[in-house]
Amino acid sequence: MNVIELIVFIAAAALALIGAAGMVMSRNPVHSALFLIANFFALAVIFLLLSAPVLAALQVLVYTGAIMVLFLFIIFFFIQPGQKHAYVYSLPWQTFFSGILVIVLISVLVLGLYMGGVFTAEEHVQSAAMKVEELTSPQALGSALFSRYLLPFELTSLLLLAAMLGAVVLARKEKRDDREEKN
Repeated sequence: MNVIELIVFIAAAALALIGAAGMVMSRNPVHSALFLIANFFALAVIFLLLSAPVLAALQVLVYTGAIMVLFLFIIFFFIQPGQKHAYVYSLPWQTFFSGILVIVLISVLVLGLYMGGVFTAEEHVQSAAMKVEELTSPQALGSALFSRYLLPFELTSLLLLAAMLGAVVLARKEKRDDREEKN
């Protein structure tokens, strides 16, 4: 990795982190979606640096294009005209426990990386680079996606469908409650 690639990687990684943090911390759902789009673009740049142009193109076309347009449509569909922010459900102890959960998850991640030898062995990095290079062509990506990774691929699609249906049901219930209060 030369100096220019390192600088681009650091910039893309910083943009990805800023986009993820902004998405989580923003109270406005439209701003959260825009931060997520910035995160997706940064991930596409990282995919390009890893010599995976097919994954970068899919990241931009599918996630940044199609899915985020759908998310923005759903957000605009369910936000009422005078409403600027999404509904806030906050419990007094929620911030404390979420902070503890973040610390535990980061600790588990670092411990897992250390126990897996990522910090000590260079052959893991080389084997991971070889796996990425194997999936750079559309044919190799398609055959891997629909053979080795078919179950996770289908489970991810079901999870996204359940999340979208859950959002529609919750938004419909809130609108129904608002109409009942007006009558």
